[in-house]
Amino acid sequence: MRRAMVKPLRYDDIYSLMQDLLAILPTGSREYELARSLDPARLPAHVGIIMDGNGRWARRRSLPRVAGHRAGVGPVRMAVETCARLGIGSLTLYAFSAENWKRPRSEVETLWRLLHYYLGREVAHLMENNIRLRAIGRIHALPKEVRRELEQAVEATAGNTGLVLNLAINYSGRAEIVDAVNALVREARAAGTLDSLVVDEEAIASRLATAGQPDVDLLIRTSGEMRISNFLLWQIAYAELYVTPILWPDFDRAALLEAIAAYQKRDRRFGGIEPARPAQVEQASFAGVPGSAL
Repeated sequence: MRRAMVKPLRYDDIYSLMQDLLAILPTGSREYELARSLDPARLPAHVGIIMDGNGRWARRRSLPRVAGHRAGVGPVRMAVETCARLGIGSLTLYAFSAENWKRPRSEVETLWRLLHYYLGREVAHLMENNIRLRAIGRIHALPKEVRRELEQAVEATAGNTGLVLNLAINYSGRAEIVDAVNALVREARAAGTLDSLVVDEEAIASRLATAGQPDVDLLIRTSGEMRISNFLLWQIAYAELYVTPILWPDFDRAALLEAIAAYQKRDRRFGGIEPARPAQVEQASFAGVPGSAL
């Protein structure tokens, strides 16, 4: 699979995208005020979301678990659209973990049908919004039809240059690191350099499924659970964690903007003393940019 190289946006580009977002929000609404309060120069370059709580959402309504999964499709589209409109470079959604195979077969099959539904409806939307779809995880182990549809959607959007949307499917953070190390060993063996192989952070990072993308800046988990759940273990080394009690089907645009606003209030030092300069934006001239937070 080709790498998704993410180029930082210029301030003026992000400012323009944020104005487009404000234009579709009701003036004076909470989501409008939250979006308006964001600093374009301090947006996360990569957002990861653990979409949790579908089952509990359904149970509280005396509905089958699959009803919660269906209700979770809408927030997926909202999160993708909002991140694209904000000019965020990468969004990774935890759609199906390698451990989720333990769930009842009927539930797993429903998740595949929902993925089919999502891809069938959303590819045109992704194209319209210049979003590039990628699938990360052990995709080769998915059912043949699911894999075929995913590959077609990935190929259809491969030329897009906006938001990179990573769908983590049959994904395990530990397995991703193991696969990266095994790839290094295979390459060295093929080249006859196994005896002199040196493994460092750069070598592993360049063989991860997210190679070419920035590490996660903001990791959001819905439903209030205080767990990472084997998600992007390498990439979240310095991520800011944001846990909300909101269940995924109820996670709306205001909730996402609140998470980003909370992220912007934190000082990120990466082990140092002074707050680090955000990497998302290539600085440009701010002169004459109305409403700039700088």
